[in-house]
This record gives sequence, structure tokens and C-alpha cells, in this order.
Amino acid sequence: MTDIDPATSTHDVAETRSSKTRGVKLFIRDIVLIVVAAIIISVGIKAFLIRSFYIPSGSMENTLQIDDRIIVNELVPRMVPLQHGDVVVFKDPGGWLLAQPAVQQNGFVAGVDWVLSVVGLSAPDSNDHLVKRVIGLPGDTVACCNAFGQMTVNGIPLVEPYLKLQNGETKVAANDFSVTVPKNSLWVMGDNRYNSRDSRANANTPTKGFVPMDDVVGRAFLISWPSSHWTWLDDYPNVFSGVSAANPGMSK
Repeated sequence: MTDIDPATSTHDVAETRSSKTRGVKLFIRDIVLIVVAAIIISVGIKAFLIRSFYIPSGSMENTLQIDDRIIVNELVPRMVPLQHGDVVVFKDPGGWLLAQPAVQQNGFVAGVDWVLSVVGLSAPDSNDHLVKRVIGLPGDTVACCNAFGQMTVNGIPLVEPYLKLQNGETKVAANDFSVTVPKNSLWVMGDNRYNSRDSRANANTPTKGFVPMDDVVGRAFLISWPSSHWTWLDDYPNVFSGVSAANPGMSK
């Protein structure tokens, strides 16, 4: 029978324990590195590619419902030009939004919301932004309404299937107007046309109802929540098919 040296046995046990400790430490280190990398990637995606926003009002019904969450492509319009019919999120150009009361949250909820906002899964600044549909691009003449109650862009009447009109209205806007969109600006309107503080309703603000292109955060392309509302957002190219051709010198 082979004798076992107690000193050697103790040494082996200590080495085994040390090895296990190092393994646990390496595992924890790897998990931390993975989490940090995921946060960095998520922050980068939020900063340069996509963001999430929630819908606080009914101004875009029935396309968007209150409390829907949307995903916004931030490459538009920085790298990809906007198109007629795009649904865009933009910062308040000044005077469009009423003062919003501060949201009261306990410390835990506020902390969780902050973490989620860092990775783009929460949108605590949604109340400081608006979402509307692009009707006029730079150089366009937008007017309402023709004899059939339709909006026209560059003289082309629009048949707008996305509109929500109330009380049997056939005219697509309450007040007549005619504007020419200046350079680096947009004319935007809500799909819930009689319940939307859009360009038409903000003609007396500093930007005269136009949205500076620099204020555009991006183009909304997906309803992500609730799951029952999941869908891609359409820019209705057929509605605007003749508009650009009617203004070949349009400056984007």
C-alpha cells in the first residue's frame, strides 16, 4: 500500500481550492466584461442608429395609439434623406408643446428607467419630442383645401388613406392655408388631422410652423410595443408619387 504524505495532500487540496477560486473570478470577470460590452454597444446603437420613443398623445391615430412604443432610425436624415409620407420624431422647434409636469418616480423606478434609457429601451424624454408625418419637403408648396377638401402638394391632390377624420368631415384640415417650405425645413401634420398640434396649428411660433431639419431625431419605422400593435410604418409612396415630379428643383 502506498503511503500518502499529509503535506502533499494538503498542498493538493489548497491548489484545487485556489484553482476553483481563480475559475470563479475569471467567470465573474467575463460576465462583467460581456455586460459592459453590451452596454457600450447598446449606447452606441442608441447614439448613432436607433432609439425608442413612446407615444403620449392621440395626434397620430389611428396609425399610432397612445402609449405605443416606436423604433426610430437615427440615420435619417443625417445620412439617408427624408421622403414624403415619412413618420418623423423631432424636438420641439419652440412653442409647440405645453409645459409638461415633472414625472414623479421613487428612487428605484427612476434608477431602472435611467439604466433602460442608457441602452435605448426607455424613452424618458418622449414628452419633449413630437411625432408627425412629413407632408412637405424643402421647396414644396403645401395647400389646403381644394374643391374636394383635399390637401395638395405642388398642385397634386393627395388621397390620404392614413387620416382619421371625425364627425363625418370630408375636408382634411379645419383651416385653409398655402405655404412654401423653406430650405432645410419640413411641413408636418398629424394623421388625426382635427386633433393634432402640427405645422398648421403652429404658424404663430418662431419657426412659423416649419420644422428645422436639424431638429429631426429620425424616421419612425416600427411599432415595437405592445406586441398586438407590432407593424412596420408605411410612408405611402403611392400617395406622393406625383409630388416630387411636380417640383424637380426641390432642394433637400
